Amino acid sequence: MALPVAFFAVFFAYPVAAIVGRGLKVDGAWQLGRVRDVLVESDIRHVLWFTTWQALASTALTLLIALPGAYVFARFDFPGRHVLRAVVTVPFVLPTVVVGTAFLALVGRGGLLDDLWGVRLDTTVWAILLAHVFFNYAVVVRTVGGLWAQLDPRQEEAARMLGASRSRAWRTVTLPALGPAVAAAALMVFLFTFTSFGVVQILGGPTFSTLEVEIYRQTSEVFDLSTAAVLTIVQFVAVGAILAVHAWTVRRRESALRLVDPAVTARRPRGAGQWTLLAGVVASIAVLLLLPLAVLVQRSLDTADFGYYRALTHDDGGTFLVPPIAAIGNSLEYAVAATAIAVVIGGLAAAALTRRDAGRLVRGFDALLMLPLGVSAVTVGFGFLISLDKPPLDLRSSWILVPLAQALVGVPFVVRTMLPVLRAVDGRLREAAAVLGASPWRVWREVDLPLVRRALLIAAGFAFAVSLGEFGATVFIARPDNPTLPVAVARLLSRPGDLNYGQAMALSTILMLVCAVALLVLERLRTDRTGEF
Repeated sequence: MALPVAFFAVFFAYPVAAIVGRGLKVDGAWQLGRVRDVLVESDIRHVLWFTTWQALASTALTLLIALPGAYVFARFDFPGRHVLRAVVTVPFVLPTVVVGTAFLALVGRGGLLDDLWGVRLDTTVWAILLAHVFFNYAVVVRTVGGLWAQLDPRQEEAARMLGASRSRAWRTVTLPALGPAVAAAALMVFLFTFTSFGVVQILGGPTFSTLEVEIYRQTSEVFDLSTAAVLTIVQFVAVGAILAVHAWTVRRRESALRLVDPAVTARRPRGAGQWTLLAGVVASIAVLLLLPLAVLVQRSLDTADFGYYRALTHDDGGTFLVPPIAAIGNSLEYAVAATAIAVVIGGLAAAALTRRDAGRLVRGFDALLMLPLGVSAVTVGFGFLISLDKPPLDLRSSWILVPLAQALVGVPFVVRTMLPVLRAVDGRLREAAAVLGASPWRVWREVDLPLVRRALLIAAGFAFAVSLGEFGATVFIARPDNPTLPVAVARLLSRPGDLNYGQAMALSTILMLVCAVALLVLERLRTDRTGEF
């Protein structure tokens, strides 16, 4: 645990504490009254209200649309099921900047709806809600569908034989069993939408602002660190409460269910009703998930001879100090370095958490590992700038700063992927190897590594995908001559002109394709034990 604890202490706790302290301390004295002053401001209360209700609305809408999909993937066996499952997961690993850009191409100025019917939904709450459904659809399908596929259907059939109607059998037998999984999925969707940044930043315009967007505005535009610090504390408390409830629901889900092999529960649809349900789910996936991505690609090809893509190779002397195409190489290099860091830190943490003699403090660290997913990435990025500025940790001009920030987001995915597999390794195998004289390092190399190699590759793939798309922290610390793809897209969208807009679409398409390829590789490696998140 020494290296993971040191990593999180130096590169997460210290930067966050530094920026909060900078904002709430004046002449060395804490200004706790500032917390009350900020929270009573009408603009801040409006931000808090919008952040909460849009997260609740996004969660409800995502569950309403995605639960039928979870049932279809869990219970139906149809041609192309595994490919469609991978397609459904693509939006989840896409950077939020790409998601916002895709919906901007669909509902924004000059978008598909604008061209066909003169309808624009950007800068409206509906664009934000639909983008959140797009992003979180896979969370419900994977979390709920993964458990649904393993529930024994004979329990519901027994209730039917005892006289229960189909709806009553589902309500009294299946729904209670799915309850913890639905709650866990709902909490994760609420967490991701509560802390939404890229989607709201692009689609919300000046009208709508979440806590994360307001922290960014107060930090980078207004330069009001005290307000940003208060909002950071509010978000930190809210995220901590959400993660605590999520951990409780996960323990309930793992407690006392008798599960079966998912391969024996899926069957071909039978009857007009089931085929209609399957067709409806496929149609909803096509409209909500595939159409925005297709429009994004189409907008990037609006000019002849791939004009927007060719423009990426030229330096316009304004938006970037280098040609925008350089962002591709920068992002790949940073993501590889961040993946290596995340795999080492996350792998060590997962190995420590699987030990039977791990104390309560070590087990508590498991929950803390999830905090980077919910705590303001903007705060972390700006905290890097103001805290890592003195020897021996003066890293402001070092290239490693970006991978370190990206690795913070990748570590939770590594831990969540590897932990179930490491816990499943029979401890007697390790004991037998130790009795035969193997050192602890050799036991890991000869016993654990062969069993967890596939999970390790999957963890590395997820870490690579999320590192590639990290935006909130990177936007602060990426140097102007070394922009990443998400930062480059955001800069292009912030400038007027069709050429900048088209280049943003082209870069987003490239980023989408890289993430999709990474995900398809993961889907080939996936097993039923390691594939759920």
